[in-house]
Amino acid sequence: MFWMRKAACQVSDWRAERVRWRADMERYKAAKRAARKAGVPEPENPGPPPTGFSLLPWLLMGMGSFSNLLQGRTPLPWIGAVGLLVFNSLYIYVTFRAFVKQTRDARSTRVALVVMGAVTCALAIVYGGSWLYFFPLLGLATGAVMRGPWLGRTGLALTALAAGVSAVRDGWDALNVAYGTFLSTMVTAAILSLSEAVRELRAAREELAHRAVEEERLRFSRDLHDLLGHTLSVIVVKSEAARRLAPRNMDAALLQITDIESVGRQALTEIREAVTGYRQGSSLAMELDRADSALTAAAVTPAIHRSGPPLSPAAEALLGWVVREAVTNVLRHSGATRCEITVEGAGTEEAVTEGARPQGAEGTVGGPTGMGGSGAAGTDAGSTGPGGTGAGANAGGTVKTVRLTIADNGTGLAAPMASTRPGVGGTGLKGLTERLAAVGGSLSAAPMPQGGFLVTAELPDLAVESPPLSQLSPHVRPTLTP
Repeated sequence: MFWMRKAACQVSDWRAERVRWRADMERYKAAKRAARKAGVPEPENPGPPPTGFSLLPWLLMGMGSFSNLLQGRTPLPWIGAVGLLVFNSLYIYVTFRAFVKQTRDARSTRVALVVMGAVTCALAIVYGGSWLYFFPLLGLATGAVMRGPWLGRTGLALTALAAGVSAVRDGWDALNVAYGTFLSTMVTAAILSLSEAVRELRAAREELAHRAVEEERLRFSRDLHDLLGHTLSVIVVKSEAARRLAPRNMDAALLQITDIESVGRQALTEIREAVTGYRQGSSLAMELDRADSALTAAAVTPAIHRSGPPLSPAAEALLGWVVREAVTNVLRHSGATRCEITVEGAGTEEAVTEGARPQGAEGTVGGPTGMGGSGAAGTDAGSTGPGGTGAGANAGGTVKTVRLTIADNGTGLAAPMASTRPGVGGTGLKGLTERLAAVGGSLSAAPMPQGGFLVTAELPDLAVESPPLSQLSPHVRPTLTP
């Protein structure tokens, strides 16, 4: 019963493999038709997967032994018949299990190979002649099963065994059996290893293609969310401002409407860039200007502070995305009346020591009173307040990261920002976390104990360079570090 179940499982595996191959062939035919219509090179035909059937024709090498049995030239023919049956059964069992890694490395396969070797030696010693050609067949099975350093050792041992038995049984003229044994072992192993490598490379190529498609889908999803979410929020805020201003100040209302037109045109350009994959992100200075305009229109008092040297375009683009997403969330969900944005660059000219910064330095590190730090509790240069950006946290050394913080005095963690991931919520913040993590940065978002919400982004100083100070936006007010 056990062997019947094993045989049934083996047949099921073969059928499943054939079904997978037929599915691959259907996909290949569909891809081939699509390539012909598109006028591009056709994909490679995967072909059927190799199986033990490819090694079955080599059993014809044992036809001489079978012929001797039929013609009565073999003494004790019943022993020869049993030996021939056992050898062929073990050969089929081993070769069919050799094409699946799990079954090839199984102990039962190795035991069957050892038993097959013992049967081969017994038949060759007893009968000699055409029975010696079982050694090359044993070499085929060994080459199909063995891999790694044991292949060479086993092949040499099997060759030496074939040479010894052939020399003892039929003299030195039969040493060509040893050569055939070594050749069949190594050639079979080389061909099957090459076939496995080709299949693995094809699978890796398909996996890379799937990942590329998935990454492109995620990129477009992130860009679309960041672009439309922020743009629509700004349009809504400015439309509300224009509606409020229209009855009493038409000129101010027209100015808001003009801004809406400008934002819409810019959004069209950015969406085209996102679709074509060429969007690199706006500069940090531009996003800070937009944030100031959008917050002011929404009756939220902005406070923007920037210190440290200018940043590289890559760092500016990443931090610009963070500013855009965080300000969008402030406008949508927070209900805040004040929003503070602080940018602290890396590579300060002198080391910042603990307690070196004056108490209550507003807007530099600890932030103003009620926004993550206080005039009285600012002794540690921002290390106490939630809004502190950590120049003092690196006590006794230079700042090693670029840090951006956006803090508001709103309602804290609103429902649209909630997430099962600690510290980060929302689709936009999740995408930004992935972007920053790709360059060794980090992003955290959490409510502050005294109320409000704090978003902190950090980038390593490897992404920092020093372009001329003239490239800074005049709107951004730099804060000097004492």
